[in-house]
Amino acid sequence: MKYSHKLSDAIHILAFVDIFQGGDVSSTMIASSIESNPSLVRRLMSQLAKADLLITRPGVSAASLARPAETISLLDVYRAIDDSQQLLHVDPKTSMACPVGRNIQATLDGVYDRVQQAAEAEMANVSLAEIIQDLQAKINA
Repeated sequence: MKYSHKLSDAIHILAFVDIFQGGDVSSTMIASSIESNPSLVRRLMSQLAKADLLITRPGVSAASLARPAETISLLDVYRAIDDSQQLLHVDPKTSMACPVGRNIQATLDGVYDRVQQAAEAEMANVSLAEIIQDLQAKINA
């Protein structure tokens, strides 16, 4: 199963920018923290900036949060970087000759919609500030 790290990387970027504000928050420095490459970080930062979650300036490594961390939810970040906006995906290739294959997609669509709604409701209740506070506690311990 293929899965994406884009959400956790985007949260990582926002937390890094907030924790190290005033310091080196270049894509190269953030990429070293994520253990990724700077171009991926720049792409995610661009998406976060387009969603008004991050303020960046080309050629300057002085990114900052576009609004207080308390007002940025995980759902905001998820919507900023996830193109499909779907956590779960139904296999579109099933046999129409089989009664299970013919009906599994419609059945799972309904179930997956409920799971999506529950996940999004929970993400809306978690702020970036909560994540940063937990990170700070772990860093200071």
